[in-house]
Amino acid sequence: MNRIMIIGQAGSGKSTLARDIGRRGNLPVVHIDLIHWKTGWIERTQAEKTPLVLDAIAQDRWVFEGGNSSTYPQRMARADTLIWLDLPAPLRLRRALWRSVKHYGSNRPDLPKGCPERLDPAFYRWIWRTRHSGRASLKNWFETAPPHLQKYHLQSKHDVMRWVQNTFPDT
Repeated sequence: MNRIMIIGQAGSGKSTLARDIGRRGNLPVVHIDLIHWKTGWIERTQAEKTPLVLDAIAQDRWVFEGGNSSTYPQRMARADTLIWLDLPAPLRLRRALWRSVKHYGSNRPDLPKGCPERLDPAFYRWIWRTRHSGRASLKNWFETAPPHLQKYHLQSKHDVMRWVQNTFPDT
């Protein structure tokens, strides 16, 4: 595994898993939120994001986590592994809320400087409101992914822990 793509809805643990895989597999980690946001929670345009994504995936080795599905085809074409974190919505919502409380007012490592964590009720509502539509979209991406990809559909915290332990047993 040299190029791993992680997809999942908000709060599924994409950033955490990517950091863990990066550390265990000695792979550089690419967080979509570092590409998506500029300082001050200003969203980059798609025209700005796409070249940054393409530059990142042109590298020989990486773990790339996150959304921006308009670049999924290019990422999947370069990846050798696809992981779909498909965890239950109540768990994801709790995680997102806990992350906001834990990092409130400071920057998480997967966000650019100047984007302090905040409590955002609209974000939590969005997580809940898109629990079915977002999952259906990711399911479609996963099921129609190119055949060269090793695919892993992880549906629980236990699945994720077991996958990491089986994939990186000596670390």
